[in-house]
Amino acid sequence: MKLDEVPQDASPTYAGHKKLLYATTADGEYRTAQSSGWEAEAFATELAVAELQQLAEQAYQRWCNGQASPLLFLMYQARLDDTGLSQITGLWRWRIRRHFQLQHYRKLSARILLRYSAALDVSLAQLQAYQQE
Repeated sequence: MKLDEVPQDASPTYAGHKKLLYATTADGEYRTAQSSGWEAEAFATELAVAELQQLAEQAYQRWCNGQASPLLFLMYQARLDDTGLSQITGLWRWRIRRHFQLQHYRKLSARILLRYSAALDVSLAQLQAYQQE
């Protein structure tokens, strides 16, 4: 992308911030440039956020119905998927998916819950309280 072609569409997904990009000058050298976003990226971001919100609502209903643990809802609420949660916690994806099952979640140790607590920005006490429900 050329330096003078860096989009400046004032994307609402940037919330007034700017993103650093690399662009080429007329001499072909790379320079940094700030962008306030572009429409295509904003549209894709809004679609992704809407999908995560829908998944969070479905996970919340499953949790309320006793069909899933609160981890599934909390993961989507934090705008993560099982791969991202695995990378943050250092747990295998298959273990995380197993912890989505209520019967396995209730047996989690404080050590494992502490990893989820840090990753999801939820207190350990709250995660332990969910085990009792």
